[in-house]
Amino acid sequence: MTRCEFAYDDGAYVLGALAPAERAAYERHLGGCASCREAVAEIAVLPGLLGRLDPAGLEQILPPPAPPRVPALLDEARQRRRRERAADRRRYALTTLAAAGLALVVGVGTAVALPRPVDPSVPQGRPAPQVSMVAMRPVAAGPVHADLGLTGTKWGTEVTMRCGYDARTSYGKAYPFRLVARGPNGATEQIGSWLAAPGDDLSFTGATRFTDAELVSVELQKADGTPLLTYAVP
Repeated sequence: MTRCEFAYDDGAYVLGALAPAERAAYERHLGGCASCREAVAEIAVLPGLLGRLDPAGLEQILPPPAPPRVPALLDEARQRRRRERAADRRRYALTTLAAAGLALVVGVGTAVALPRPVDPSVPQGRPAPQVSMVAMRPVAAGPVHADLGLTGTKWGTEVTMRCGYDARTSYGKAYPFRLVARGPNGATEQIGSWLAAPGDDLSFTGATRFTDAELVSVELQKADGTPLLTYAVP
C-alpha cells in the first residue's frame, strides 16, 4: 500500500507551521484524502490544550534546560591554549638545558670563538686562503703549546689558533685558558676562552677589532690572567 505523501504534514498544519503555499496545497489535498482528514481531526484539539497549559507547571514536570554550550566551549578552548603554552615552555626549557649540556660536553678542549664577521673582500662560497702559522713563544712554564695565524681584514684581524694541552703535566686536571689581543695604549680584547684537560688538542678561529697596524701582540693566558704564551706582531 502506497503511503500518502502528505501523511506527516497533519501536525504542522494544525499548529500553523506550514508555509502559505504548502498550507493551500495541503487543504486542497484534504478534500480528496479521507486518511489525512481523520489524522487532522484527531489532533485538532491540540492547539486549544496547549493554550491552557501553565508555564509554571511545565517547569515542574520538564527537565531544566541544559546550560549554554558556547561559554563552556570557550572556557575549554582557553584551558587547552594554556596547556599548550605550558607544554611549549617545558619543551623550550628542556631544549635549552640539552643545548647547554651539549655545549659543556663539546666545550671541553674546544674554544669559545667569537662570531666571525663576513669580509666583503673575500668572495663567498670559495675556500678561504691558507693561513701561515707561527709558534707562540713561552712566557712562563705551563702545560700548553700553540701555533698562531693572523689575517688582516677591513674590520680588524682574524685569528686562527691550534693549541695542545700536554698529556703529562703537573696540572693534572682540566683548566680554563683564554686568548687575548693587545692593542695600542694598553688596550686588550679577549678573542676566545676554553676549558682543556691533559691530552686535549683544539683549533679555532676568532677575531679582534684591532687591525694590522693596531695589534701589538696576542697572549694565551690562564684564567687568572697569567700569560703562558705570547706572539709579538712584527
